[in-house]
Amino acid sequence: MNRRKFVVTSMAAGSLPFMWSATVPQKGPQTAKEIFEIRTYDIKFRANRQLLQDYLKNVLGPSLLEQGANHFMVLEEIGLTDPPQWWVVIGYPSGEAYFRAQNTYSAPAYLKAAEAYDALGPEAALFTRYASSLLLAFDGMPGLKKPEEGASLFELRTYEGYSEDAVRRKIKMFNQGEIDIFLQTGLYPVFFGEMIAGPHRPCLTYMLGFKDMAQRDAHWKAFIDHPAWKKLSAMEAYADTVSNIRRVFLKPLGT
Repeated sequence: MNRRKFVVTSMAAGSLPFMWSATVPQKGPQTAKEIFEIRTYDIKFRANRQLLQDYLKNVLGPSLLEQGANHFMVLEEIGLTDPPQWWVVIGYPSGEAYFRAQNTYSAPAYLKAAEAYDALGPEAALFTRYASSLLLAFDGMPGLKKPEEGASLFELRTYEGYSEDAVRRKIKMFNQGEIDIFLQTGLYPVFFGEMIAGPHRPCLTYMLGFKDMAQRDAHWKAFIDHPAWKKLSAMEAYADTVSNIRRVFLKPLGT
């Protein structure tokens, strides 16, 4: 495979910043809650990771934004796992925009930009599979927000509930006070979403951004010690809302 040809071809679709695309302006007022797609790519052992990075950043991202997505992030897990798992977070201003963006893979501009990627044979496959989850944004934070300046550590947390009602009550807890306490204590959220398709349901998932682990630990301590959190977490209405927590730490791909 001609490495130079792949890079030149992929760049024709436009260039994204290293982890975050500029938000694409939407026509008219945004009234619908956003839809978030979270993809996890299982990288093949000894795969050419640079080729996959070029595809995600220079082909897939710009193409989805052109078709109606409004956010695109590429991250990798922090750790020593080899091969690693890569995470892609895509925002859509509405469910309609999500379905419209599925036309990306047959759009002439995408097909041209992805020619070299599509030409890869099975012996050069870059990943085994990727899984997708869909989230519906919370009322209390209906859209994905750009991370705080300097954020290079992201904490992705999934709260499982023992029933649909437990998750509904936990979402209500976020909407009616917990998100405000997050903001007061420096736990700057990127998004909150109820999982409407994907594993571990019923559950919700959210992402926080930090400069580093020291800042993360300090802000979580401030949250736990906050009087408003102590009062909210003691309310009977929100008892037994979380039965399991899944957590992963991520960083911008390539940093």
